[in-house]
Amino acid sequence: MTTIPRPPRLLRRVLAVAAAVLLIVTFTPASPASAHGSIVDPASRNYGCWARWGSDFQNPNMATLDPMCYQAWQWNTTAMWNWNGLYREGVAGNHQGAIPDGQLCSAGHTGDGRYNSMDAIGDWKAAPVSNSFSVKLWDQAMHGADYIRVYVTRQGFNPLTQALGWGNLELVNQIGNTPAAQWTPESAGGVSIRIPATASGRTGRHIVYTIWQASHSDQSYYFCSDVLFGGGTTTPTSAAPTTRAPVTTAAPTTRAPVTTAGPTTRAPVTTAGPTTRAPATTGGGSAGCTATYTVSSQWNGGFVGSVNVTAGSAAIRGWRVTWTYANGQAVTNSWSATITQSGSSVTATNAAYNGSLSAGGTTQFGFNATWTGSNSVPALTCTATA
Repeated sequence: MTTIPRPPRLLRRVLAVAAAVLLIVTFTPASPASAHGSIVDPASRNYGCWARWGSDFQNPNMATLDPMCYQAWQWNTTAMWNWNGLYREGVAGNHQGAIPDGQLCSAGHTGDGRYNSMDAIGDWKAAPVSNSFSVKLWDQAMHGADYIRVYVTRQGFNPLTQALGWGNLELVNQIGNTPAAQWTPESAGGVSIRIPATASGRTGRHIVYTIWQASHSDQSYYFCSDVLFGGGTTTPTSAAPTTRAPVTTAAPTTRAPVTTAGPTTRAPVTTAGPTTRAPATTGGGSAGCTATYTVSSQWNGGFVGSVNVTAGSAAIRGWRVTWTYANGQAVTNSWSATITQSGSSVTATNAAYNGSLSAGGTTQFGFNATWTGSNSVPALTCTATA
């Protein structure tokens, strides 16, 4: 009989460890799904930016076609891939205590500031809806809900010029505990539910704000959806969520890195309170105006700026704001104003829809720009047309 020699002691130990690892890999249960969910109709800011640009996020045309999404992708690319993770833990139902005014769309700068760009004031893509509408929540991980609350901004709120605060919202509907088993299965995975709502008396631009208290630990999700109310009572419908596989981690390794974005470790956007302001000057006479310059967010090589224009003691029909950069900054694109630049001199004139302001009325325009070395705040001159 042939005797098979025993392997050396070291080899026996290596084989034993390998067998144990194989056993663990083979029999360890699958980990819980890391995906979560979002409002997909009318699309939340984070979901909408991913749905429109996730397969083409390096397209430079985004800067002019969808500038608010552009600044969001520039601020933190990972937040866009993780569009379904905008939540906080341990709020215990005290939403207003956990999230300050001006930070509602980022869930109070959750995720170490990853989603701060959601708070940026400006011309986000708005979905047309009727006064009787519904919001569709896509729950990828099938958490279900302890409750879902739907709010709409009050008539008179202007998302183009105002930061969202709790006092701007009105609760229009809510539902209680609904297990995921009662929701509608989605072909793209997970389940969805629609919550009907009625926002009578609303016209024009508004924000629909949804709080989803998931039946999973103490996770509270917060979503801002930009809408345009046109009246009527027909409930809009939308296509099912995109069938692209949702990404729940940082950008895939097979994608080229975003070459224009700043590092993800940069300081959070301080959209609740402007980071810097320039002293405003006014045109002569009672039909004057003042302008205030703000750096909304900044990263290596680029920044998002905004300017608030306020009419004086009399109504105005138009305005023009000028400033001179001292450090070679260059405006690359703008919204809610026409901006021209010659050397260091910049001129911004009103758009067709925001030139007329009542006495004391205000509006805002924004822009993306580049900088190197320094990004000092310029002094502004505002001239009004009576």
